[in-house]
Amino acid sequence: MKQSSIGLTGLAVMGQNLARNIASKGFSIVVHNRTATVTADFITKYGTELLTAAGTLEEFVAAIERPRKILLMVKAGEPVDDVIAQLVPLLEAGDLIVDCGNSNYRDTIRRTLELAEHGILFSGTGVSGGEEGALNGPSIMPGGTAETWEMLSPVFTRIAAKDFSGGACVTHIGPDGAGHYVKMVHNGIEYAVMQAIAEIYWLMHTLYNKSAAGIADVFAAYNEGSLASYLIEITAEVLRKKDDLTGGYLIDSILDKAGQKGTGAWTVIDALERGTTLTVIAEAVFARTLSAQKDLRMSLDGFIDVTAPDLPDFETFTAMAESALINAMYVSYTQGYELIRTAAAEHNWQIDLSEISRIWQGGCIIRARLLETLTDAFKTNSNTMLLDIDALRTTIIEHTPALRAVAVLALSAGIHVPVLTSSLLYLDGVSSGRLSANMIQGLRDYFGAHTYERSDREGTFHTVWSE
Repeated sequence: MKQSSIGLTGLAVMGQNLARNIASKGFSIVVHNRTATVTADFITKYGTELLTAAGTLEEFVAAIERPRKILLMVKAGEPVDDVIAQLVPLLEAGDLIVDCGNSNYRDTIRRTLELAEHGILFSGTGVSGGEEGALNGPSIMPGGTAETWEMLSPVFTRIAAKDFSGGACVTHIGPDGAGHYVKMVHNGIEYAVMQAIAEIYWLMHTLYNKSAAGIADVFAAYNEGSLASYLIEITAEVLRKKDDLTGGYLIDSILDKAGQKGTGAWTVIDALERGTTLTVIAEAVFARTLSAQKDLRMSLDGFIDVTAPDLPDFETFTAMAESALINAMYVSYTQGYELIRTAAAEHNWQIDLSEISRIWQGGCIIRARLLETLTDAFKTNSNTMLLDIDALRTTIIEHTPALRAVAVLALSAGIHVPVLTSSLLYLDGVSSGRLSANMIQGLRDYFGAHTYERSDREGTFHTVWSE
């Protein structure tokens, strides 16, 4: 029997679409799923000479050319370890396992070391783009060694989305957990941008009583300018979608309880452990948590009285809101990139931020025109902070007054806009040479003898405050 050039196990929708994408690019692929009926149904619908299936794991492994390349498309956590444990006895030294799920990068580092003891290669690979991206071209973030990248690049380069210049949206991110780490931060940025969009939508809806269709027109216009991005584009589409059950707009019938799968929380926890500021993404995560507490919110609904503020006309507000969104988006990227930069230095990953910006231009959820500016800026200095990029700094300065005005308006109206306000507070804080932390240090030294530094001389000091 002729062997396939690559294998994939895990046939949920993402796995199915990725397998179809690979086969459509001329690569032979054999698939497997623990539930045989899922495999059979998939092959009945999509099977070809290049896209075949195996019933058992043993048959699956035997059907792949050596050295084997096996993609895992299973749920993160224990399921990944379980599949790896089943595969290891069937594999040989030099074979490669590729985890294409949203695994925690720490697990990826561990698995890399564990599999190396068996001579088996491992790549933790982030894949962004959802079901559509998996089928038509995702952004791919492979970690691992130069050897694993050499084995994977022919396939990944062909199936990936295209950047603004037509290049493949894939690059070797770095060793062990680097690929999954970058995908994790990507998701954190995604959380923040989505929350900012939701806040602007809600301000238009609550303050101006605008219909979903009317707000859709605004976002469609935003997508023609500096905010051009996938998330802005699909916001207009979500707002225009009619409800088959009520005949109204579907968005008006969706319950305001946001779900989350954990990558946003992982990003925030990692930033806290590294001492890196990630306030905007943290607020986006907690906004989802608060939204899920629907019963609590309903029990307290309206218990704080608010006097309606004076509103600018809607046309003026839409311009202000566009500026606010631009800054919120830029701050989200700024904080996310700073976290990547910090982690790369600590792990010696040598991550190229220009390449990260380039491969995020297509396929992925946070693809945006902004990334073209970042790609070019990081080519000359991959270790710079986003706020040191002249074009970005000029833009942020230009739009900050509008962000401040929108934040004040929302707060005056008692409307919850955590990402917009946090973006403003971050900009105010990071641009302040002096903050109130001297009081914090004084209090810490008073009750805990934690010591402090002085602004007028070198050294560490402690004061006996009761004397």
